[in-house]
Amino acid sequence: QVQFVESGGGLVQPGGSLNLSCAASGFTFKTFAMSWYRQAPGKERELVAGLSARGGNTNYADFVKGRFFISRDNERNTVALQMNSLKAEDTARYYCNGGLYSFIWDSWGQGTQVTVSS
Repeated sequence: QVQFVESGGGLVQPGGSLNLSCAASGFTFKTFAMSWYRQAPGKERELVAGLSARGGNTNYADFVKGRFFISRDNERNTVALQMNSLKAEDTARYYCNGGLYSFIWDSWGQGTQVTVSS
């Protein structure tokens, strides 16, 4: 059973930083690309960043390029998202899932809430 547990969200001022983490289980983590997604109230879930299985390829949404950085630890089955220069429009619940350009499993964790506000 595929499971994702996201953590690290919180309230941060504009321009601040947060580091999100996702612990994955139920599949052979090191063989799958992983991605972060986000969903703001009233909006559809959107891809934020993806990373290939061995970390050689990335896929960033235009709205986060140069600000967010995705990484993974294949020994610990975790994927992280370092978020810098946060903006109010980054406010959303953030989730992880498999895939580089679109999600693989229709199974989602609770997500972690990121709120950017002064």
